[in-house]
Amino acid sequence: MKKLVLIRHGQSEWNLENRFTGWKDVDLTDQGMAEAKAAGHLLKEHGFKFDHAFSSYLTRAIRTCLTVLDEMDELWIPMTKAWELNERSYGGLQGLNKAETAEKHGDEQVHIWRRSFDVPPPELEEDDERHPRNDHRYRYLDPSVLPGTESLKTTLDRVLPYWEQEIVPVLKEKDCIIIAAHGNSLRALIKHLEGISDDEITSLEIPTGQPYVYELNDDLSVSCHYYLKDK
Repeated sequence: MKKLVLIRHGQSEWNLENRFTGWKDVDLTDQGMAEAKAAGHLLKEHGFKFDHAFSSYLTRAIRTCLTVLDEMDELWIPMTKAWELNERSYGGLQGLNKAETAEKHGDEQVHIWRRSFDVPPPELEEDDERHPRNDHRYRYLDPSVLPGTESLKTTLDRVLPYWEQEIVPVLKEKDCIIIAAHGNSLRALIKHLEGISDDEITSLEIPTGQPYVYELNDDLSVSCHYYLKDK
């Protein structure tokens, strides 16, 4: 039996400020760090021993992953960072307060941007400083792959190939891995693993800092899945 653990990063500074974050690189709050430490303690208590770790390119996911591994005395394991695991791009909404955006555009429109499967927010112009084309960490990537906005569908379109091409081969060779990422990139992966419909996935909520465990058969089919709880 193989195990896959998904964890959404702990509370970030912009989670606390109720702002659309997307690809903006904000750090964890003190509460977010505490959530990551608690997750590491819980995983160690339940006897998890990881063979490999994956995270996005964003600090809040990287720090969550490293904090979890530090609590488990497993900082030494191989870790791969991938932009394909980044949060969904919120385009022109990035940095805006969610409540103020709802007042400006209406609750219904903002709900569509946030929760529909295939409707993206307004797109960033390429010369907008918020566009990932202007972030040095992505300077070696083909600019055409860097999104100015994304829906959950287009987030899935980048997460799923990375899952199949990079993560699945590791899982086939190893017994236990962890992926530290974001609400929407993890929702995309969960949609694939659990066969959730386009309509149902829009209501899925993933709490910060809570390890979500998949037990997988040797062919990587899902045997069961659950949030890890205190003993």
